[in-house]
Amino acid sequence: MAQTSKKMQIVFASAECAPFVKTGGLGDVAGSLPAALVRAGAEVIVMVPKYATIKDEYKAQMEHFADFYVSLSWRNEYCGLEKLEHDGVTYMFVDNEHYFARDYPYGFFDDGERFAFFSKAITESLQHLPEGFECDILHCNDWQTALAPVFLREFYQGLPLYDRVKTVFSIHNVAFQGQFSDTVMEDILGMAHIPAAATQLRCDACSINYMLGALHYADAITTVSPTYAGEIQTPEFGEGLDGVLRERSYALQGILNGIDVVGFDPATDKRIAANYTVDDRAGKAVCKAKLQEELGLEIRDDRPLMVMVTRLTRQKGMDLVMYALDRILSGGVQVAVLGTGDRDYEDGLRYFQGKYPGTMAARIEFDPALSQRMYAAADMFLMPSKFEPCGLSQIIAMRYGTLPIVRETGGLKDTVQPYNEFTGEGTGFSFSHFNGDEMGDAVFRAARLFWDNRKAWDQLVTQAMSQDFSWTRSADKYLDLYFFMHPEIERPVAVEAAAAVEEPVAVEAAAAVEEPVAAEAEPAAPVKEPAAAEEPKAEEPKAEEPKAEEPKAEEKPADDGEVKPTAKPAAKKTTTRKTTAKKATTTKAATSKTTAAKATTTRKRTTAAAKKAVEAEAAPEVKAEATAEATIAEAKTAAKAPAKTAVKKTTATKTATKTATAKKATATKSPATKAATTKATAKTAPKAAAKPAVKVEEAPSEPKAKATVEAKPAAKTTTRKRATTTAKKATTKTAAPKAEAKAKDKPAVEAEPEPKAAEVKTAPKATAKTEPAKKAPVSPAAPAEEKAPTKKTSVRKATATRKRH
Repeated sequence: MAQTSKKMQIVFASAECAPFVKTGGLGDVAGSLPAALVRAGAEVIVMVPKYATIKDEYKAQMEHFADFYVSLSWRNEYCGLEKLEHDGVTYMFVDNEHYFARDYPYGFFDDGERFAFFSKAITESLQHLPEGFECDILHCNDWQTALAPVFLREFYQGLPLYDRVKTVFSIHNVAFQGQFSDTVMEDILGMAHIPAAATQLRCDACSINYMLGALHYADAITTVSPTYAGEIQTPEFGEGLDGVLRERSYALQGILNGIDVVGFDPATDKRIAANYTVDDRAGKAVCKAKLQEELGLEIRDDRPLMVMVTRLTRQKGMDLVMYALDRILSGGVQVAVLGTGDRDYEDGLRYFQGKYPGTMAARIEFDPALSQRMYAAADMFLMPSKFEPCGLSQIIAMRYGTLPIVRETGGLKDTVQPYNEFTGEGTGFSFSHFNGDEMGDAVFRAARLFWDNRKAWDQLVTQAMSQDFSWTRSADKYLDLYFFMHPEIERPVAVEAAAAVEEPVAVEAAAAVEEPVAAEAEPAAPVKEPAAAEEPKAEEPKAEEPKAEEPKAEEKPADDGEVKPTAKPAAKKTTTRKTTAKKATTTKAATSKTTAAKATTTRKRTTAAAKKAVEAEAAPEVKAEATAEATIAEAKTAAKAPAKTAVKKTTATKTATKTATAKKATATKSPATKAATTKATAKTAPKAAAKPAVKVEEAPSEPKAKATVEAKPAAKTTTRKRATTTAKKATTKTAAPKAEAKAKDKPAVEAEPEPKAAEVKTAPKATAKTEPAKKAPVSPAAPAEEKAPTKKTSVRKATATRKRH
């Protein structure tokens, strides 16, 4: 039963948190997501180490809340909790000067011990939180807090306070895993005697992996973008953890990060030269001129300014930048880079700055204020990362109207929609492979748009600035996960958005076309054969399921798009005539065709008779197709090609003395829906109609000898079916709806350049379905005595068919 009065209570643990301490994207997430969760109705406490680098103004606001001791193997370390309220969020700073009173958060020889202590302090402190706060969710981030779920399950499981705690572990960068010597297992963690922990933390023979432990022990795993969640399950991006991530893929999901839209707002930002909005961007031109002056670049508004604010590492794509920078600068694009990193890249940027004065500016330093001015002033923002879990820089750039140029990986692919020059859609530019030439091409695609089509460029900037990357959307996704893990707690506000039902237009059209077919087929079905009556109904779910219909639309786009709208009404009209005035005429015609077929079957068949019969059948079939397409010119063209094909086909099947009757009986049903009432072979019409849809594409390339092999079983099957004509008369009406439904689809497929080739070929194929065993061709010597009777029968049949049409 849901607890209506209780709020979701979350402990959010992170090694850094803006604005107190920040070295990368993790600090931004920890500084913004908890506030968004509080606004959504949750109670959140953020736990952060109390580093010496935290500004004194924040330290002065902290109040001592609690202190206790944390056991770490044989150690017993002091832990204090310093409480601070900031922007509606409660922060608890874990105080231990031995571990955290240092000038930088990471990079020390004892980092394994420092953050093992931090993880143990988090789990221990759940007993010392403010009164009334009982942790429901412990949300840990990256390897620095990865041991908290392990400690929770191994040392605190069974205590009443901890039973309700569910753990979530977020991967912000799988490349940083916290690997240490296996001596840490006993000397620091004190878990060597626990087989489960020792096994699930060990990554090789002599080392352990903190993140690996969290992936095994956490109840749910998240990462910072949907694409990255898929990428890290592959060996290319998984950094050795892809195996366990695939094992726990059911618990893994990607939730896209957001940004602080209030802090990053060009309309109110005090750090930039001039403010501007999406509707009035005059201030952006002022920002660009000021930055060009500040960096020593030529002050020109007719040259695009591209900037980078990044760590100078290979992961950030600096190899590509070094490769393509000469080409970019000589092509007329101004470039400014801000950041620090590997010495080789720093020296390379300084070299290009000297080579292209006024066009290239390199600032090898860390300057948040300058980075803000660069976001606001630039036209383009380059971010060619080798991998990028989410990335916030490209989102900030779009917020300030600077179009990102990114590689399609991780969060970059999820956040930047590439520009489409035909539709005008997009929010930036992208390239696929980690390749310097591709990156250079993407840069010049953007530059050419800037130079050649300023109107389209301005529209693209408007679309980029209008994107919603607020933390509210991300917080809702995290709350969905939290409440899924605690269904007994009722959400205070209906955060869930109504799921929009997206039905493709093509699927709707297909459903609209198929529904009348089913409606016509159902009334005609008698009660005698319920299986046959239910078969047309089985087509209705296919029209409703997009997944079932979409592949069909992709296989034959030309047929669906052009022919079907014309062919369907024709088939419907034929059905209407059948049920009204011309029903008697159709029945008589079908009876006469069947009688003629029986008479011909009784006599000896000849090769010449087969030739004439197929030619006679081709003429009415072509006319039936011409009526469906409502185009006289196409009918004439189609009549010639099938006629020739029919002659060749008949010549190839000289060895089969019974082929003519088999083709007549089957082809009689395919051109028009009226012929479906034929008493003798109406039941096989659905099968005959089903095969051409597949065979049409293959007809031109199939050898003629195949028809000879297939003809013999066809003739034999026809003889058997003629013998049982009386038994099948009762089921003719039941098969008619199926024949009608299949025949309506057939004109749409057969309306291709050479339809008759497929038609003649599929007649024996469809009949031969009941006898799959292929027989050797009969000797070419075939009797040719009774040519005249068959010829007369064929001519009479062709004349009668022409009159009806």
